[in-house]
Amino acid sequence: MHGMTGIDKGEEMLNRRTYFIREHVGFMKLSDTYDILDPETHEQLGIAQERPGTLVHLLRLVLDKRTLPTNVYVYQGGNAEDESKLVFSLRRGITLFRSRVDIHDHKGIMVGWLKNKAFSLGGAFRVMNALGDEIAVLKGDWKGWNFRFLDKAEKEIGTVSKKWAGLGKELFTTADNYIIALSQEPTPEKAILLLAAGLAVDTVYKEK
Repeated sequence: MHGMTGIDKGEEMLNRRTYFIREHVGFMKLSDTYDILDPETHEQLGIAQERPGTLVHLLRLVLDKRTLPTNVYVYQGGNAEDESKLVFSLRRGITLFRSRVDIHDHKGIMVGWLKNKAFSLGGAFRVMNALGDEIAVLKGDWKGWNFRFLDKAEKEIGTVSKKWAGLGKELFTTADNYIIALSQEPTPEKAILLLAAGLAVDTVYKEK
């Protein structure tokens, strides 16, 4: 399985428990780019870039972006143009009510998917592996910007939040900057799914 995932492409980025996600600020931008940083040293671990396509860019001017397809590509390091550094990607098709997001490794092989839960209040979606097994449920709300990863026993295994004891408040006052924190260091395969889910809170599912 080692050669079939993004592990060998992103071991340094995936071999950790906390990530500081910092949005690139831009006026009237229709797609997003995020730096993935070490929250303590601010070392750049990776970069995530949304690429919805030209037609979708135009449709976003008149339609809700949550109903439109999009792609988010995650690279190790700071260069989103270096395809040799691709670790994984998120892909969503056109959706109306329930949105499924497929997660692919650097070779284009699907390693899991995300699916929002029907009739859930606030934000909630399931994190599945390639076999269809539920790895976690991510629950929370955009108003308070606090989300929790829960396993099947409802035990918390991670959080997505704008609050973290190791960073000053000033880092969270502009744009969409937040922390993805995992309770334990996961396997690289699981790290891809949880990191993808944490990024999807803002890049795919956010209510705006």
